Amino acid sequence: MGGPNTTSRSGLALQAAKARYFLSNNTVDFYRRVRSLWRSTMNRLPEEEGLEVKFEHRAYFVPGTRNAPATGSLNSGDAASDSGLYLDLMKRVLANVIYSRAVPEKFSDGRRDEIRRQGGAWPAMAHTMIGMKRLDNLQFCIEDVIGKKVRGDFIETGVWRGGACIFMRAILKARGVSDRIVWLADSFEGLPKPDAAKYPEDAGLRLHAVPGLAISLEEVMLNFREYGLLDEQVRFLKGWFRDTLPKAPMERLAVLRLDGDMYESTIEALEHLYPKLSPGGYVIVDDYGAVPGCRRAVDDFRKREGITEKIEEIDWSGVFWRRAG
Repeated sequence: MGGPNTTSRSGLALQAAKARYFLSNNTVDFYRRVRSLWRSTMNRLPEEEGLEVKFEHRAYFVPGTRNAPATGSLNSGDAASDSGLYLDLMKRVLANVIYSRAVPEKFSDGRRDEIRRQGGAWPAMAHTMIGMKRLDNLQFCIEDVIGKKVRGDFIETGVWRGGACIFMRAILKARGVSDRIVWLADSFEGLPKPDAAKYPEDAGLRLHAVPGLAISLEEVMLNFREYGLLDEQVRFLKGWFRDTLPKAPMERLAVLRLDGDMYESTIEALEHLYPKLSPGGYVIVDDYGAVPGCRRAVDDFRKREGITEKIEEIDWSGVFWRRAG
């Protein structure tokens, strides 16, 4: 007898749970609880009034036959469906909000949870540092372009351990989308040394000297494999943005997510990739509120190109806007 079918009602959630194996010593207990959650959900979904499922100290309401909506919400997912539970679980696994103790102990549990939610720390073990609010935003943008049939692939420029792109691929899998590609653009060697002569806004930055920001291509690919999501719908652009982005092979983009921190990395991504963004597509900028050089690059580009779409705030750092058309 083989393993669970990853496209079945329970398979997606069980697959996300198994991906915790190398991150936690509590995997057996976690796997048991996920199986129990799915068993109770599947057995009781036909009830008229629905049921409340308690899991990881959180309560979820799963609508029954009387009040089940066509689309609901569990964070940004649909609570009544297997894919909604799977994607909610994926977000918490990728951000490691379940077992992580990466946030210093001087913070209370409530403060620690808020820091994780806001993406305010560089976690030791998680596959993404962007936090739950930015993951929710990413899910909203991707599901919106899928639902509205906005043409194009998805790309992140600056991927760290790959967590945000892993989540992009998970959404495509959960929604049964097979005609879009998730692109990962990164040097996989860390950030470039500042070119202060060309980009004075980056002068004094020392991000290139931070070892924890240099994650190899092999490690990112391994992370995708651990979630069962490394396939032909995931492609890598390895190298400095100035070399790879001018010749990036995708024809159209529906979601452009920028996480390059620096003025140089941000402006190069916008100059080479924004022209490929379809009307109705989204630009997400991870470091707009955190790094002055990133903010300046976005503002300079928007002014130069006459972009007037409103910038929406996600949290203290991230922003996004939807291209008109």
